[in-house]
Amino acid sequence: MATAVGNTYLTLLDYAKRETPGGGIDEIIEVLAASNPIIADANVIEGNLPTGHRSTQRTTQPTGSWRKLNYGVAKEKSTTEQMTDTCGMLEAYSYVDVDVASLGGNEAAFRASEDNAFIAGMNSTMATALFYGNALTDPEKFHGLAPRYNSASSPAGATSTQMIDAGGGTDDVETSIWLITWGPQTCTLMYPQGSRAGLVSEDLGRQLVTDSGGTNQFLAYVTRFQWKIGLVLRDYRFVLRICNIDTTGLTVDAASGADLMDKMGDAYWARPTIDLGNLGRTFFYCNKTIGKYLHKQASNKSNVNLTIDMPAGKPIVSFLDVPIHICDNITSTEDDI
Repeated sequence: MATAVGNTYLTLLDYAKRETPGGGIDEIIEVLAASNPIIADANVIEGNLPTGHRSTQRTTQPTGSWRKLNYGVAKEKSTTEQMTDTCGMLEAYSYVDVDVASLGGNEAAFRASEDNAFIAGMNSTMATALFYGNALTDPEKFHGLAPRYNSASSPAGATSTQMIDAGGGTDDVETSIWLITWGPQTCTLMYPQGSRAGLVSEDLGRQLVTDSGGTNQFLAYVTRFQWKIGLVLRDYRFVLRICNIDTTGLTVDAASGADLMDKMGDAYWARPTIDLGNLGRTFFYCNKTIGKYLHKQASNKSNVNLTIDMPAGKPIVSFLDVPIHICDNITSTEDDI
């Protein structure tokens, strides 16, 4: 079945919708763009493999023995385990008819307006994969956080749980709060060895492309977008998930439903007490539904742990001095764990 014209390629109507009354290309408000602070927060490293990164985790360490005079001590050694994380390759192509782009003499502006949509959309796709991507069921994606922290004893091999149950119990109306310490030794994004970091765009110039009907050709400006990215979890202890938060039962004073701050306190103190110095930055992540309740609770003057600061004129809610960032890609339709 042929794709309808206009579903894939820009039309004259699309151009008219972007044109200002004076003839220029209007500034488009990206109302579909999601809040994605992770791009600015996360640490990024170059992988040591062409397809990802292999890291070594210490699983046991020598403890030493108390020795008595004239008695020896047991031999000891540390043990390690290697973990391999792979990258996903997110890619898209923009096709703009050269005659559509040249209308009004604003080729560069028109193409830029279309490029911005691709960038915003791919940012959102990446953030969704960071939390929910599952390389076991979708091998073309990288493995995200939720599949690693998906049971009461997650992640695999953990000696203590990093999962904090908020007591939900109703599928499809639940969400999570994540506490992540980004850093090269804790949790980091990565790109394959020898490639480039971040979303890369490549202007492929004017090319003959086939129209939506699949038979006829036209001349188009083609732009290629590609993002090679993966997630490396080097130390599972520095990522915690407060799961099973029933969004339908939340209240401002926590009189019923999940006591968000109580659970966030549990997560805060479950982290290792290791001082990472400048090698790690810690953030809470939640969606706007959770953010709304936390903001209201922060307005309660008796609450000293949840505060509102105004760095650079922007209100940032923090819990125990850890900033709370809103990520729209964290859903409120998670299943009960």
